Amino acid sequence: MKLPVEVTIYEVGPRDGLQNEARQVPTADKIRFIDALVAAGIRDIEITSFVSPKWIPQLADAAEVARGVHRQAGVRMSALVPNRRGLETALASGMKEIAVFLSASETHNKKNVNKTIADTLLAFDDVIPHACKAGVNVRAYVSTVFGCPYEGDVDPEAALTLTRQLRDLGVYQISLGDTIGVANPQQVEDILGRVLATQPAKDIAVHFHDTQGTALANCLVALTMGITTIDAAAGGLGGCPYAPGAAGNLATEDIVAMLHGMGVKTGIDLDKLAEASRMAASFVGHELPSKYLKAHLGKQARARRRAEAGSP
Repeated sequence: MKLPVEVTIYEVGPRDGLQNEARQVPTADKIRFIDALVAAGIRDIEITSFVSPKWIPQLADAAEVARGVHRQAGVRMSALVPNRRGLETALASGMKEIAVFLSASETHNKKNVNKTIADTLLAFDDVIPHACKAGVNVRAYVSTVFGCPYEGDVDPEAALTLTRQLRDLGVYQISLGDTIGVANPQQVEDILGRVLATQPAKDIAVHFHDTQGTALANCLVALTMGITTIDAAAGGLGGCPYAPGAAGNLATEDIVAMLHGMGVKTGIDLDKLAEASRMAASFVGHELPSKYLKAHLGKQARARRRAEAGSP
């Protein structure tokens, strides 16, 4: 099996992970979470989204988070922006990288951003060039590449077409998303094969949700095809407000544990990462689905019980 020597984990927990949580997480706790992720060795983090608080109340404090995080050399922090107004607020808040987003299916795109795909691409003309001119890197997400909660199957050619259009606009990397977690390894091989025939692997990332427990298997296929950037959320946080039934993101701990087990470098300290996820679980008020995290916490609990049993 041919695997990359090193893989970049693009951490999306503070934004994509928290946006679907019912319990409001205080700004200070979000900043603590981001600081813990950086301390664990993560170097690419999406910290928030400059969308209207009316649509995503959890991220109403985007500017406060962006201004309050402790930035370190070598750590890239990004924020999602929906339009020119969001871009201006992001720039005023000190962001040096942004992400734009659209869907591969018309219905999900209309539900998500209230525009057709064509109109969304037109709106990007008012965002991406201005961001690039300001010296800001622009990343893009293409959602529902592998299936749509409203339309079902999605034409595989949609990912190829949108990737070309986004690259032409100046986006440096496109993350192909399995928003509802229905992708299978054969489908991943098919769609990535089409995209990678025209785009270099470094310009493509993958973003899998784990609804059917196939996220790791799908990542493995992507890795063998040369993909070296994987989106993930600490603890498996996440879900999409406009994708009914979508489970959380691929858990960062689970993919990092698999990569380390295969000798692939990530630069991430698993124990510190697990502690960051444990912290996040306390903020949102419920157990997180990460399998590695559950094993880690179980191991800690057993160690405590042994220590207590052996104490006088």
